[in-house]
Amino acid sequence: MNKRAIFDKKNVLVAGGAGFIGSHLCDRLIENSKVICLDNFSTGDERNIDHLLADPNFEFIKHDITEPIDLEKLPELQKFKIEFQGLQEIYNLACPTSPKDFVKNKIPTILASSYGLKNMLDLAVRYQAKIMHFSSSVVYGPRQDSQSRIKESDLGQVDFLSARSSYDEGKRFAETMVENYRQVYGLASRVIRLFRVYGPRMKLNEGNLIPDFINSALENSALVIPGDKNFSSSFCYVSDCLDACLKLMESEISQPVNIGSDVDANLTKICQIIIKFLDSKSDIKYAERQLFVSELGLPDITKARENLGWMPIITLENGFKKTIDDLRASKGLKTMV
Repeated sequence: MNKRAIFDKKNVLVAGGAGFIGSHLCDRLIENSKVICLDNFSTGDERNIDHLLADPNFEFIKHDITEPIDLEKLPELQKFKIEFQGLQEIYNLACPTSPKDFVKNKIPTILASSYGLKNMLDLAVRYQAKIMHFSSSVVYGPRQDSQSRIKESDLGQVDFLSARSSYDEGKRFAETMVENYRQVYGLASRVIRLFRVYGPRMKLNEGNLIPDFINSALENSALVIPGDKNFSSSFCYVSDCLDACLKLMESEISQPVNIGSDVDANLTKICQIIIKFLDSKSDIKYAERQLFVSELGLPDITKARENLGWMPIITLENGFKKTIDDLRASKGLKTMV
C-alpha cells in the first residue's frame, strides 16, 4: 500500500529509540519530522527521551519489536494520521547491547535480529517506507591485525557457534534479511555498519569502556581495561555517527556502508587523557577480557567519504569533554570550562 505524505512533516519510526544512539537520533529527527519511538527498555532508558515526551511531534510506545504492531490501531498515534499518511522512514536500532548482561540477553538478542527485524521490514513493505538497519562491525569477526582497514566487500569470519554468536551472527543474518526484502519487495533499504560509538547517555557500569573510564576517574578509583596495554579500538563520537546516518538515508546506496573512526586508539592512552582532563588521582589497571568487549577491526571509510561526503570530525579530546560534561551533570557536578 503506497502511502503519500499529505501533511507538513513526514512520519518516522525509530525502533530502539530510548537507547544511547536511538535517543540522539530522535533528537535530530524531531527537528523536521513526527517521530514514533518504540522501545521495551531492555537496555534503553526512559531518561534518554524524557525531554521529548511533551513534544506534540513525538510519541513513545513501549513495545518489544519481536511482537507485531499495528500502528493504525493505537489511539495515541491518531494524531499522526498513519491511516492516511503512513510511514515515510523506519530506523531499526532495536537490539540488546549491554556487555554486562550479554549472557542473560542471548535469546532476546537473536530474536531482535530475526523476528524483530522481520516485523520492521513488514511495516516498511506495508507503507513502502525507506528503512535503515543499524548493523555492526562484528559482522567482520575479530580483528586480524592493527594495520589493515576493513572494506565493506571483506566477508570476514564469524564463529556462528561461539559464546557471542547471538549478537555477531545475528547481525550478519539481519543484513541478509534486509537484502532479501530489498530484492523481493523493492524496498528502499539502507544498512549502516557501525564501529564503536561513544558519547552522552551511555549507561554506566555496563562495560561500555569510555563512560566507565570517566566515571572511575571522577571517583578517583582505578580505570580498569579489560585486556592488556595493547588493547586498542576505533571510537566515533555519536554526533558524527548520526551525521552519517542521515546522509545515508537520503542517498541511493542500498549496500552496507562502514561508519566509524579509522584511527586506532590505544585504551591505555585514552585512560591517561581522561585522568589528565579530570585531574584525577586514579591509576590504570588491567583485567581479564570480557566476552562482549573485544578488539574489533578498523573501518575503511572510503565509501562513506566518496559517496556521502562524510568523515568523522569530532576529535577524541573534544568527544571526551562532551561526554565528561554529561556525566558530571548527571552527578550534579559542575561541567568543564
